[in-house]
Amino acid sequence: MTGRSTMVGVVMAATIGLGTEAAPAQVPLSAADSDPVKLGWMVGSPPPADKLIQFSNGSHFAFPQTRWSFANFRRFLPTSNVWRGDNAASPLPRAERNDIDAITFQPLGQSGTMTWAESLAANYTDAIVVLHKGKIVYERYFGVMNPHAAHIAMSVTKSFFGTLGATLVAEGKLDEKAPVSKYIPELTDTAYGDATVRQVLDMTVGVKYSENYADPKAEIFDHVRAGGLVPRPPGYAGPTSFYGFLKTLKKEGQHGEAFAYKTVNSDVLGWLIRRASGKTVGELLSERIWQKLGMEQDAYLLIDSEGTEFAGGGLNAAVRDLARFGEMMRLGGTYNGQQIVPKAVVDDIRRGGRTSDFEKAGYATLPGWSYRDMWWVTNNEDGAFMARGVNGQAIYIDPKAEMVIARFGSHPLAANAHNDPTTLPAFAALARRLMQ
Repeated sequence: MTGRSTMVGVVMAATIGLGTEAAPAQVPLSAADSDPVKLGWMVGSPPPADKLIQFSNGSHFAFPQTRWSFANFRRFLPTSNVWRGDNAASPLPRAERNDIDAITFQPLGQSGTMTWAESLAANYTDAIVVLHKGKIVYERYFGVMNPHAAHIAMSVTKSFFGTLGATLVAEGKLDEKAPVSKYIPELTDTAYGDATVRQVLDMTVGVKYSENYADPKAEIFDHVRAGGLVPRPPGYAGPTSFYGFLKTLKKEGQHGEAFAYKTVNSDVLGWLIRRASGKTVGELLSERIWQKLGMEQDAYLLIDSEGTEFAGGGLNAAVRDLARFGEMMRLGGTYNGQQIVPKAVVDDIRRGGRTSDFEKAGYATLPGWSYRDMWWVTNNEDGAFMARGVNGQAIYIDPKAEMVIARFGSHPLAANAHNDPTTLPAFAALARRLMQ
């Protein structure tokens, strides 16, 4: 890739991955100065050229335009719908508190303190809902977000499909010890031919796939180009679908020896889910989660040229619905008086994976954590676990505090290492307050 296509690819790859991209040449605008309403993005019929956001030039993935586009992805890429069903939305009782904004905490690696309210701006929060014992105690919206708007969830998507994949294992529809090639023979001669379903779920696959954004030859660029998530350069002759890209992947190292976060594993899981269930991942998400939870809004998923949904980061949903999912997981898979996800699946996720596998990945802000079924497990005294997506997307579940936090953000720097120093201690401080 050269010129504009290189820029587009770097921005998109940094957004869907979870590594550390290079710092920008200048300090980005603050949350207040980058407010999409203040800047007037996409206002007018048509908008003036300097306020126009488009897929063709990659501006839909350029900051500060992302503060608008993350809440409007359906305008840039093809999507499939995730139907909420015909029933009324499940209630979320309110017990709002006025003491949360003033909670103080010490950011990681800093000597000073910050308030909860200040942390929202520091992390470019777009929407946030906090549940305590199943009731909304805090809810805020910024920029163009509102209660019914769908925002891209990035890699929080993975935890939804990790949960569905683990459920299919519990039901005997997927054998976690079986090789991927048992279900997807098309991948027999790839890195995934002898990788097990469990290794895919826990991201311990030895696959030659780099998310090093400083390297223009990194496989992440091939991945996003194949899926049509970024404009392709003139003369492009590579794969034109997610599955087409998966067929090109080669083995590197051994399976099952170390955790290595690679978005491509989630696309393999999506294919496994389709083969085991006979449904698209969006159809299964609607049937098993969206309809049963009584979500308020339909969700949607980004799709490629073959209609394959992007299981690695393509979910767009309303923030209250993310909170409902988190509450169901907090309650051991139950919600609305029904067992939606097997309790054994939730218990297994909460126990986490091997910390010795995880520590090899070198996440400085996540000491002692582990990874299981595409969930991040803190292993802290509260037993908290988390769905994480770049640019600040999160579902944080603290069972001891009976707390669930759902958050959307549009941080100018993709990697969570940039917001963890304020996010993680803020969430912990809120948990302590709610337990008082």
